[in-house]
Amino acid sequence: MATDFPADKFKQYGTPFYYYDTDVLRKTVETASAEAGKHGFHLHYAVKANANPEILRIISSYGIGADCVSWNEIQRALDCGFSPGKIVFAGAGKSDYEIENALKAGILCINCESVQEIGVIDSIAGRLGIKADIALRINPYVDAHTHKHITTAIEDSKFGIPMNHINDAVAVLKESGNINMTGIHFHIGSQITRLQVFKSLCARINEISDQLARLGVALRIINVGGGLGIDYHNPETIPSFKEYFELFKELLKIYPGQEVHFEPGRSLVAQCGSLISRVLYIKNGDTSTFAVIDAGMNDLIRPALYQAYHKIENITSAGVRAFYNVVGPVCESADIFGKQVELPETARGDIIAIRSVGAYGESMASRYNLRDLAPSYFSDRL
Repeated sequence: MATDFPADKFKQYGTPFYYYDTDVLRKTVETASAEAGKHGFHLHYAVKANANPEILRIISSYGIGADCVSWNEIQRALDCGFSPGKIVFAGAGKSDYEIENALKAGILCINCESVQEIGVIDSIAGRLGIKADIALRINPYVDAHTHKHITTAIEDSKFGIPMNHINDAVAVLKESGNINMTGIHFHIGSQITRLQVFKSLCARINEISDQLARLGVALRIINVGGGLGIDYHNPETIPSFKEYFELFKELLKIYPGQEVHFEPGRSLVAQCGSLISRVLYIKNGDTSTFAVIDAGMNDLIRPALYQAYHKIENITSAGVRAFYNVVGPVCESADIFGKQVELPETARGDIIAIRSVGAYGESMASRYNLRDLAPSYFSDRL
């Protein structure tokens, strides 16, 4: 699944820009859909990973649903072909405006994250004269063993209803006349590479499902969230969707008539995207040689925010190799993409590709330092 960079064409474009290989994207989505389909599982793409309209149109063409965390994401998903009946809406802080618009749009369900939110949704639905379909997002207290900024199911997390509040939530639901509880929802974190974590999640979901069954709560949907990680060191690899979905098929206890839903984001789009940049200067420091490129942390914040690794390649040079600190132009010492990166001897004007940025690259971009937002180009349109 190697990406063949059209380096000669890249030279014609101003940098930096995001480059998306649509063949890689389609192959990844097809693989995930096929493996999920073997077990009757339902997929909702996590729009926060990459909300580029062309990316969304490609993914929606496979009949996948959308997982959204703002009204604007819902609107973007609808505009790009996602069926409202396959859209779920999560988030710890949904505004009344967002809840009202989501209900009017007729989405599949709102993943409710607090006991108080149940009352708010019930009130808004009553005013609109409709029944609101919700799922309870529950914090299962499962440590994802990933970066602390993307771990969402520990005891101090802002996400989800704590397990010891489940009975309170059910009591409020039974008093709510404008709500229909469709299921339960979980999301324990992102970039999870240890499948053992998902085994722990299955065990906890089974425990909670049994608890709700004893309370007389019938669940149609078990939404296990997302979180499957990718291999940033090998951008050519597709995640092992087969092993991932088989694990849930084997370990998750499903009552008759229940559906299992997933919310993949990074695992679908990360490997199709690269940040293409140009070397501005080679600067010799006292202890390091710097390759200063024209992409900055505003274009890809993951290394600065999460200390994340991305493979960096010089795609216009070959031969003798040397080590460089690859840095950007932003006025922050954190604007570093990689230290002591081994590259072919690099010179001003060389084209640099930072790999696996299809997830949380463009979607987290900013105009810090009043820098322009980088455009995006697609392999089938160059």
